[in-house]
Amino acid sequence: MGYPDTFEGFMVQSQDDWTNFKKQAFKPKKFQERDIDIEIECCGVCGSDVHTINGGWGGAPMPLCVGHEVIGKAVKIGDGVKTVKVGDRVGVGAQIWACLECKPCKTDNENYCPNKIDTYGAPYPEEMGGVIAQGGYASHIRAHEYFTFKIPDNIPSVEAAPMMCAGLTTYSPLVRAGVGPGKKVAIVGVGGLGMHAIMWANALGAEVYVLSHSPDKEKAAKDLGAKEFISTVDKDWDKPWAFTFNFMLNTADATHKFDLAAYLGTLAVNGQMHHVGLPDKPLPELKAQMFAPNGCSMGGSHIGSRPEMFAMLKLASEKKLKPIIETIPLSEDGCKKAVLGVHNNEVRYRYTLTDFDKAFPNR
Repeated sequence: MGYPDTFEGFMVQSQDDWTNFKKQAFKPKKFQERDIDIEIECCGVCGSDVHTINGGWGGAPMPLCVGHEVIGKAVKIGDGVKTVKVGDRVGVGAQIWACLECKPCKTDNENYCPNKIDTYGAPYPEEMGGVIAQGGYASHIRAHEYFTFKIPDNIPSVEAAPMMCAGLTTYSPLVRAGVGPGKKVAIVGVGGLGMHAIMWANALGAEVYVLSHSPDKEKAAKDLGAKEFISTVDKDWDKPWAFTFNFMLNTADATHKFDLAAYLGTLAVNGQMHHVGLPDKPLPELKAQMFAPNGCSMGGSHIGSRPEMFAMLKLASEKKLKPIIETIPLSEDGCKKAVLGVHNNEVRYRYTLTDFDKAFPNR
């Protein structure tokens, strides 16, 4: 049938065969008054995509089209849409719907809505079509207006794409922690998340330190704005940094291998270690006594809010911040290359899938 009745996407059929993508049609949710249809131009490749399709985070509905760092052009808008017009360049991140009525939603915390719908792999209720949400390795995406964001003109699409998830996921906890001038901030890990975290923390005026087990990433970390690069493979690496950091943002995907006491010991009194990297394995064993020497704490968060997305894009636009990305043309082989590159930690530092017009010539 084709658009608007069906969209096309590169889909995985089974978690046992997670690198095998096939282009096929799927049915989108029912079009409603605040919905926007977006013809996709490019899409970032998130670690979440890999954790989902390979079963690292548990089961997922199949077949599945992943991708939640979407940039494209609005081609159809519902009668109730007021913030986007046809032809606008827009983005969609890791959340595509919320009730907008509950306490979190009413306080700009819609990313914690108990009824939220993720951009892919989540079921829509029957009144919205009863289908499984499908992501951005696709010809189109249908998104609620509240989770569709106009992109500033001076941010290239391939750079805006990873900001939709990796960018927001790191920006939100930094600003909620009051990161800015006079604060010393540690960023753990230099990957798709860590890259953005370094960039944001520096732009917000903090003194930025990077903790990494990959010494070859030192130059990139400093180019992005880090003052110091601390190699965590060195013996007693933590000792010189005791009681230093006001806030630590952990973006790493290997926290299960950490000596958490060493990391917590580098925090200033009442400092916090905050997790946005979500590995497959549990955290190391914790004892309450580990928090006592400096009164530190640990926490985590889930993406960010609509106001935070626009504030982040404004910061990137005004300060001309540029993530370090690699592009891969969208195809069955391209999707395989991208997810394997993320899985094997080969990407420097985020992939953006491109050439959607070639992949979907008849849309």
